[in-house]
Amino acid sequence: MSYIAVMGAGSWGTTLACLLVDKGFDVSFWSFEKEVAEEINQYGRNSIYLPDVELPRGLKATDNIEEAVRKSRYILNVVPTQFTRSVFKKAIEYIHEDAVIISASKGIEQGTLLTVSEILHELSGSRGAVLSGPSFAKEVIAKYPTAVTLACQNPETGLLLQEIFNTSYFRVYTHPDITGVEIGGALKNVIAIASGISDGLGLGHSARAALITRGLVEISRLGEVMGADKRTFSGLSGLGDLVLTCTGPLSRNYSVGVKLGQGMKLAEIIASTRSVAEGVATAQSAYELSKKYDVEMPIVEQVYNTLYQNEDPAVAVNSLMTRALKSEF
Repeated sequence: MSYIAVMGAGSWGTTLACLLVDKGFDVSFWSFEKEVAEEINQYGRNSIYLPDVELPRGLKATDNIEEAVRKSRYILNVVPTQFTRSVFKKAIEYIHEDAVIISASKGIEQGTLLTVSEILHELSGSRGAVLSGPSFAKEVIAKYPTAVTLACQNPETGLLLQEIFNTSYFRVYTHPDITGVEIGGALKNVIAIASGISDGLGLGHSARAALITRGLVEISRLGEVMGADKRTFSGLSGLGDLVLTCTGPLSRNYSVGVKLGQGMKLAEIIASTRSVAEGVATAQSAYELSKKYDVEMPIVEQVYNTLYQNEDPAVAVNSLMTRALKSEF
C-alpha cells in the first residue's frame, strides 16, 4: 500500500504526478491513451499534453487500470469529469477499501448534476478529498509559486494530504468545505468562457471585470443553496481560481470563449484540440442546477444559450446588459 496512483495523463495529471515523484513518492501513473503511456516510459515525454517538458526518470506510466490502483494507498483522480464515472466503474473493484481518493478534476456531471467527489462517493462509499485552486499546469511544472486548497471533511486525513502535496513552490491550504471548493472550481470554468467571449468580441477590460465580479456572485448564490460556506468563494478555490481562469491565456475555457467571440463554432473549436475544456459540459449542468434550485444565474444562462442554443455571442451580451435594473446587493 505504498503507491500513489495518479489517474489521468493530461497536462494537470502529468504535472501532479511529476510533483509527487520529485518528492520521492512511488507513483503509479495511469493514462487512457496507450501511446501516451508508451512515450512517457520510453522517452520521458508527454508531447501531446505537455510538449517540451522533460519528465522525471522515476515516472512510469501504464494504460492498465488494475495495475495502476491495486497497490495504491492514495488515488488521485485527474480524469475529466464527464469520464470519471466510466473510469472508476472499472477501477473500483481493484481499489483497496482503505484507500483515500483525492479529486483534482473540476466539473459537474451532465445528467446527474453531481460533483466529482459525489460521483466517487456514489461508487466507493467515501467522499475523500478535493484538490483545487488557481493553478496552470505549465506554471506548476516549471515550479512557479502556486497556492491551492485541499478540502477534506476528516481533519487528520486533510493534514496528511497537505503534507503529501505541499512543496516549496506548491503551497497547500486545508479546508473542510468540499461542496464550496468543488462548486467554485467547476463554475469558474463557465464564467471563464463568458470572459473569453467578451475579450473575443473586443469589449475591453471593464466588461471582463464586471463578468468576473458578477460571476462570483452567481457561483456564491448556487453554492450557498447547495450547502457551501459563503466564505469559501472569497478564497483560492473561489475568487482565486476565477480570476486566473478568466484572465489567463493558458486557460482552455477562456480560450474557447475567445474563439466563440471571434466567430468560430463550438464544434470547430472542440475538433481542433485534444484537451478538454470542462466548462463546455459544465455550462449545461450549471444551467440545470440554477433551475433545480431556482437560483438567478444570468451569465451562466447566456453561456448555456451560446453553447447549446446557438445564440449569437453579441446577442448574449446585449441580453445581460439590458436586463431589468436592480440593486447590487
